[in-house]
Amino acid sequence: MKLTEARQQFISSWGAFGTHWGINRTMAQIHALLLINPDPLTQDDIMEELNVSRGNVNMNIRELINWGLVERVLLPGERKEYFSAEKDIWKVVKQIVKERKKRELEPMLSLLDKLEEVEGDKRDKNVKAFIDTVSGIRKLGKQADKTLDLMIKAEENWFVSNMVKLFK
Repeated sequence: MKLTEARQQFISSWGAFGTHWGINRTMAQIHALLLINPDPLTQDDIMEELNVSRGNVNMNIRELINWGLVERVLLPGERKEYFSAEKDIWKVVKQIVKERKKRELEPMLSLLDKLEEVEGDKRDKNVKAFIDTVSGIRKLGKQADKTLDLMIKAEENWFVSNMVKLFK
């Protein structure tokens, strides 16, 4: 497979995977392009390579910066803005996990905390069933939160070796 074809396949596949990580396809494709490019790119470079509008590139670059996956790069003597993605894939995964935790898990846990305090007679089977269900989900969510915190704080070799032990 030639490099051009491999690059296109990677960008396309990363875009499809991105939808499972909670980001849109174009955002993931821009990330993929910046990830595999050794040098920073301008918005014009990204527009041309991916055949997307300036507004779409601008909006998705801002969101990638908010996620902590892409940064603006200042090149001496250049007036255009350049962008580069973090190349260390372990850092990328940790950052995605951190953002998904912040955007999805933490709000869910906050809601479950409130729902667990439902008013009503705790002896009523409907109230009890509701509280038991919410408490069970909350307990699982808290455990997931702790596990994700461990992963975020862990070094790659420690995490991988422990995952291997888990599957043995």
